[in-house]
Amino acid sequence: MKNIVKRAPLIAIIIAIITGALMVSGFNVAVSETNTESFCVSCHEMEINYEEYKDTVHYKNRTGVRATCPDCHVPKEFGPKMAAKIRAAKDVWHHLLGTIDNEEKYEAYRLTMAKVVWKQMEETDSRECRVCHTVESMAFEEQQGRAARKHKKMAETGKTCINCHKGVAHELPEDYDESEDS
Repeated sequence: MKNIVKRAPLIAIIIAIITGALMVSGFNVAVSETNTESFCVSCHEMEINYEEYKDTVHYKNRTGVRATCPDCHVPKEFGPKMAAKIRAAKDVWHHLLGTIDNEEKYEAYRLTMAKVVWKQMEETDSRECRVCHTVESMAFEEQQGRAARKHKKMAETGKTCINCHKGVAHELPEDYDESEDS
């Protein structure tokens, strides 16, 4: 019995290490599984914008490169990724409430949802876009004139991808007023 009492701290440490390792592993699996396109579109609220996305160059294009929901909506770095996951918890709440449980409600909230995403993209200098699209790697001579001029000027003016590319992966809301961006 005394032998067990003497070993109790060691046993407790071993149990704590095993428990910690299991918790970290479980956390990593949960984060990984919630960063998949199949997870993103598993809620019926996402069916509408998923169908729109399938008609864009980010889904199907001549090069076969596809940007999935998490590529555009979930940061790669741990801190920003966790902040995005916490913000996304509201989506689960609204799913349970049925806030957007049909196309009519989706359209009613489309502009509000879009503005939230656009604001986040502006605040992060379109960080997720720039994982694939870097100004330094752009071949301006292969772009159409206006696009080449705008991309060259982007860095000088403080503009970011989303300032010009709203509606590139999802339809613009009907009540979107482009003049508000000026």
